Amino acid sequence: MPLRLRGKKAKSKEIAGRLEGEPTGAGGGSVSAPPAPAPKLVFHAQLAHGSATGRVEGFSSIQELYAKIAGAFEISPSEILYCTLNTPRVDMERLLGGQLGLQDFMFAHVKGIKKEVNVYKSEDSLGLTITDNGVGYAFIKRIKDGGVIDSVKTICVGDHIESINGENIVGWRHYDVAKKLKELKKEELFTMTLIEPKKAFEIQPRSKAGKSSEENIGCGRGTLRLRSKGPATLEEVPSETKAKAIEKIDDVLELYMGIRDTDLVFNPSSYHIPLPE
Repeated sequence: MPLRLRGKKAKSKEIAGRLEGEPTGAGGGSVSAPPAPAPKLVFHAQLAHGSATGRVEGFSSIQELYAKIAGAFEISPSEILYCTLNTPRVDMERLLGGQLGLQDFMFAHVKGIKKEVNVYKSEDSLGLTITDNGVGYAFIKRIKDGGVIDSVKTICVGDHIESINGENIVGWRHYDVAKKLKELKKEELFTMTLIEPKKAFEIQPRSKAGKSSEENIGCGRGTLRLRSKGPATLEEVPSETKAKAIEKIDDVLELYMGIRDTDLVFNPSSYHIPLPE
């Protein structure tokens, strides 16, 4: 096949491309570099009541994370109530929520004893804070000293609320559970079915995360932001000012509704929550 001479315009374009350092193909067009592979994030986890360490990777949502943890320990995802970070204790200040640090070590708390308790609602406020694990389990995050719930010693922080007055609430978000409890009439007796996390012998909390792996990336200041809907994204740790602002908004939510939720702070319009009167 005879060679075809290109015009000056095409030739000058090829030269310009070479001067700018752009690779050219046989036809003179630029060749785009192949996309860089996504970083491989590997985390480590244990069952909070005791187990070997398992590797967790390849997840992009909260649901997938729980499924991966369950797969690592050959249990059903429905057995996991919630996870704490860097401690096996039921520590509500270290709950795995919407963000996961790159160096965090996860402890999965699984279902233990089921119990049914009767509560007399002597006050309008029950004195508890509700949160959930993002995959359908609401549980008690905080109990106020001297409140109605505090007087019922069989109810503990970390207990999963399975039903209220016989109505199964598995799958409800925490603000719906809080609303249900607020709507209960004062000076009436109601029943809750609770499941407490499985416990083991007393274990000293881990002071540091698990050993870093060569497959882990970053220095630990990055976070993997998880969502109940949509893929996970890698983000920088919020600044001190932003963290304080988030905490203040969380305090307002807890005061009026008995809930704390970072997702609501970031995007309150995504949830249909009535404003306090």
